[in-house]
Amino acid sequence: MITRSHRRPTVVRETALGAVTLSASPRGLTRVRFGPRPGATPVAGTVEHRLLDQAARELDEYLAGRRTGFDVPVDLSAVEPEHRRVLDALHRVPYGGTCSYAELARAAGLTEDGPRRAGAACARNPVLVVVPCHRVVAASGALTGYAGGLAAKRALLALERGQFMLDAAGW
Repeated sequence: MITRSHRRPTVVRETALGAVTLSASPRGLTRVRFGPRPGATPVAGTVEHRLLDQAARELDEYLAGRRTGFDVPVDLSAVEPEHRRVLDALHRVPYGGTCSYAELARAAGLTEDGPRRAGAACARNPVLVVVPCHRVVAASGALTGYAGGLAAKRALLALERGQFMLDAAGW
């Protein structure tokens, strides 16, 4: 069965972290996932093609340590409202910084069972790296789950802190 996301124009970009799949709608980037994923080939000259080119270029710059944020538009229209609030709050966590799930929950206005709900929203983040859920850690500071894997989370945090340089030869 082909899902809606598989019909979106999609490119697979080889990066220092391995293959990264990018998908877009006419409104913005809809997916950033580690690993190759099937999708429709973008038609040259379309809005989606331009967005995917921009996203790939910005991702390369970010992983090379030359970019601290992303300008490519993101389309989170398919994300439920509560999760959207959490993902929007992630943009307040500065490059090179971290926050706990409890802090993220408070920033998103989640009270009852907030940290668990913030964690669930991060786990469903469709645009990894661009919406920086890798910056969320346990209250103790320990690294916890990341859809891209803990090794990728560790590498992204180290990159942002200037402690680690990613290169295509391996990380």
